Amino acid sequence: MPQLCSVCTHPDRAAIDAALVAGGSLRDIAGRHGVSKSAVDRHRDQHLPARLVKAREAEDVGQADTLLGQLQQLQTDARRIGRKAEDGGDLRTALAGIRELVRIVEITAKMVGELDERPVVNLVTAPEWVVARSVLLDALRPYPEARQAVASSLLALEASA
Repeated sequence: MPQLCSVCTHPDRAAIDAALVAGGSLRDIAGRHGVSKSAVDRHRDQHLPARLVKAREAEDVGQADTLLGQLQQLQTDARRIGRKAEDGGDLRTALAGIRELVRIVEITAKMVGELDERPVVNLVTAPEWVVARSVLLDALRPYPEARQAVASSLLALEASA
């Protein structure tokens, strides 16, 4: 029968684990809690990583309360309800469920930056640009070479847009 870890069964286990995670000296930790240095060393190597993984899983579960986690839960619920409505022949409710799913996906996409709704202004077709271009070319009329060079550059710019 394997021997129990004296650190795992120690009343100050949480403090020992915290000191190990913080990078404390094995000798100091052992002395402070009345266990052997080798026991602390074995505990760190054999039991602490598993405990850290469990702590990380618990942290991940706690993160489910974030807004994104809530949206994911709403998406799961909408799918479940939509399937139930469709199975029951209630197509109106099933379609309402699909509409909700579309809305949830849209909100999620906005949150994670996959949907950019910032307005895009096409300067070439903007009325202000047409006026500015005319004013610029009219101002250059006394300078035919400069006017031609600017007009060529503007045409190339508009073609690339």
